Amino acid sequence: MIQIEKISLPKGWELVRLDSVIKTFIVPQRDRPKTFNGNIPWCRIEDIDGIYLSKSKIGLCVSKEVVESMPLRVYPKDTVIVSCSADLGRCAIIATPLITNQTFIGLVPSEKIDSLYLYYLMGSKSKMLNNLATGATIKYLSKNKFQELVIPLPPLPEQQRIVSILNETFAAIAKAKSNAEQNLKNAKELFESYLQGVFEKKGEGWEEKKLIEITSKIGSGATPRGGNESYKSEGISLVRSMNVHDFEFREKNLAFIDDQQAKELNNVTLQENDVLLNITGASVARCCVIPKELLPARVNQHVSIIRAKKEIIDPIFLNLLLTSKFYKDQLLFTGEQGATRQAITKAQLEVFKIAFPKSINEQKSLMIRLGNLSRETKKLEAIYQQKIKDLEELKKSVLQKAFSGELRGGEPVQPKTEKEVVV
Repeated sequence: MIQIEKISLPKGWELVRLDSVIKTFIVPQRDRPKTFNGNIPWCRIEDIDGIYLSKSKIGLCVSKEVVESMPLRVYPKDTVIVSCSADLGRCAIIATPLITNQTFIGLVPSEKIDSLYLYYLMGSKSKMLNNLATGATIKYLSKNKFQELVIPLPPLPEQQRIVSILNETFAAIAKAKSNAEQNLKNAKELFESYLQGVFEKKGEGWEEKKLIEITSKIGSGATPRGGNESYKSEGISLVRSMNVHDFEFREKNLAFIDDQQAKELNNVTLQENDVLLNITGASVARCCVIPKELLPARVNQHVSIIRAKKEIIDPIFLNLLLTSKFYKDQLLFTGEQGATRQAITKAQLEVFKIAFPKSINEQKSLMIRLGNLSRETKKLEAIYQQKIKDLEELKKSVLQKAFSGELRGGEPVQPKTEKEVVV
C-alpha cells in the first residue's frame, strides 16, 4: 500500500509526477544477445561504478547488426538508468550510447529536470522503490509505477545549486570514506604482517615436524543421508565449511542433527580446542578453533579436525600458525594440486610440515604478544568500520535534506508550503 506523507517545501517548489519531466521511458530489454563481439556496450548491474557510465567500465559489447536484428533499444547519452529489479534504485547516467539488460529502465530527462538532479533523486529513493515493487522471489517495478512516482521539483537553477552542493559534499565524503577504508585495511594488515613475520623468521629453540607427529587425530566427516533436508532445528551441531573462518567460528547457518545421525558420525566427534580446517572448495584453508559452547558437535566432509597433542603444541598456537600467511599460502598451494577442484587430502595434511617453539611456555608467550596486538588492531578496525558506517549515514541525511529543501549552501532555503508526497 502506498503511504502518503505531508512535507513542507520551499516556495517555488512543486510535487509532480515523474512522467511530467521525462521525455521517454525506455523499458528493460527482455532478450539477451547470443554473441558479444561488437562495439556497442551492453550494461549489467555489476558494471555500475560511480555516477557516469562509460564504455570503458563495461565488459560486454554487441554489434550493430545484432542490435538491429533483435531489435534492441539504444539508450541515448544523458539517460538516467535505474534498476527496476535487482538492487532496486541503483542508478547511473549514461555517458555514451549503450544498451542494458532487463535490470534497468531508462529515464530520458526533459528540459524541466537536470539529469544529475534526477540521478541523485532516484538514488535516494531505493527504500520507496522497494516498497512499490511487486514479486514474491524477485521484486520488479514496472514502467507504469515509475510514471506515477511523485517527486519534489524545484526551479532549474535551484536543481543545479543542489547538484553543485551534492557533488562537492559527496566528493568530500568519498575521500573521507576512502581514507577510512585504507586505514581499516592497514589495521588488518598490521596484525597479519606481524603474524607472518613470527612464523617466517622462527627463532632459537624451534623445531620442524609433520602434522601427523604432533596430532592425535586428523580427519573429516560426512553429510547425513538426505542432505540439507535431513537437518534438524536443534540437536547436535554439524560444522560445515561456511561456519569456519580465520580466527572465527560463525554460528550463522549452523546445522543440527539428531542422536542417530550423530552416532553415524561418531568417528568425527569434536572435542574442546580442536582446530578446524576447511579442506575443499573456495574456502579451503580457512581455520579456527571450535567454541566449547557448541559441543557436542560433528563435522561434515568439507572440514577436517586437527587435534593437537597438547604436550607438544598448544591448539590455539597451532591455529595461529596455520592461519598465518606463511603457512596459509602453502596450504592453498597444496589445495590447488587437486585434479578437479580445490581440495586438501588427509594424506597431504599428515605430511604437512610446520615449525614451532619446542617450549610450550615460549608458545604461550608468543600467543600473549599476538593476542595483545590482535586486540589493539581490532579496536582500530572497529573505529574505522564505525566511521565508514557514519559516512554512509551522512550521505543519506544529506540527500534527505536536499530533496526536502533544507540543504544549506549559499542563501538558506526556508520551507514555505505543505505538500503530500509518496514515501
